[in-house]
Amino acid sequence: MSNLNAQVFSGEILLRDRSSYYLNQVYVTNLNEQRTVLTNFNGNFSIDAKPGDVVRFTSIVTDRKDVVITEKMLQTSLNIVELKIAYYEIQEVVINKFKPSGNLKKDVLSLKTGEKEMKLKTIIGLPEPKGDGTPQQAPVLSLADGGLSFSIDTIYDLISGDHKKKQRLQNYEKMNAAINNIKQYYGEEYFLKLKIPKQFIDNFLQFVYSSDDLRPLIASGNYEAVAIYIERYLPIYQRRLQNSKLMETVTE
Repeated sequence: MSNLNAQVFSGEILLRDRSSYYLNQVYVTNLNEQRTVLTNFNGNFSIDAKPGDVVRFTSIVTDRKDVVITEKMLQTSLNIVELKIAYYEIQEVVINKFKPSGNLKKDVLSLKTGEKEMKLKTIIGLPEPKGDGTPQQAPVLSLADGGLSFSIDTIYDLISGDHKKKQRLQNYEKMNAAINNIKQYYGEEYFLKLKIPKQFIDNFLQFVYSSDDLRPLIASGNYEAVAIYIERYLPIYQRRLQNSKLMETVTE
């Protein structure tokens, strides 16, 4: 792209979903210039573009979306791009009589998602973690010294939207720390043998992390049990990788 004609298309990704799927980074690609950037933890992006360029938004959990850039978009500092979730793990809770067979992998894979959340700690024998490792947030209202007090900072955060940003940043930092620990534990060769391209290892682990609750395992350092989830979501990820054309977007 000629620097004389270069302008910036910036904005924020909107996912109308209350799950943790937003933790999966979105690839933003200018198809005309074959330039790709990643959204940050809050879904913000910025990429060079000019009127008429086609910018593609792709992630492992959303439908692909192409946007034709207009002059108005380039003059707007915050373009909102809504993406639709294309992948859902069935969150169905069915209570039944569960008896561990003694085979950890078999037992966990046989459980539905809701059951797994309730039974996994029993199967593996994990202690219940205390807290989530983040600082306790001050309440909006509290009784202190016999009277009613207000947390001005918390009220400001809630009104301004900073609360959501701080929460997302904390969640994203926890996810990145967990992913780095998992990669160090298993090593890069492990994922390459699973046919995960090197440049997508982090993306794959983001997908696994956001599709299930690995926090009890991470908190207890039980990385061996993470392999159960890696194997479970591997075929799903590979199908999504193929269907989303994400590899073509990143490598072409």
